[in-house]
Amino acid sequence: MQAIRPMKITVKYFASIREALGQGSEQRQTTATTLADLRNELLAVSPAHAQALARGKPVRMALDQIMSDESAPLREGCEVAFFPPVTGG
Repeated sequence: MQAIRPMKITVKYFASIREALGQGSEQRQTTATTLADLRNELLAVSPAHAQALARGKPVRMALDQIMSDESAPLREGCEVAFFPPVTGG
C-alpha cells in the first residue's frame, strides 16, 4: 500500500468565511484527497474554522475556479475556494 504524500495547495476564503477566519487565503500542506477530506481537516484547525466551515452550514466550494461537490479529488498545486451561497437582490 502506497503512503499518502502531503501536497501543497492554495485555499481561498470569501465573504463571511474570510471575515470569520481573518484571512483571505493560505498555502497548506495536506494529505486530504477530496474536498470533503480537506473540509474535515480545516474544521479541526481552530474554533473559528470549525464555526465558519461547520457541516450544518451551506458552504459552496470551487476547485480550480470550477464549482465542485465534496467528492472532487485534490491534486498538487490546486486552488480550493470556500464561500457562502450567494444571494441576489
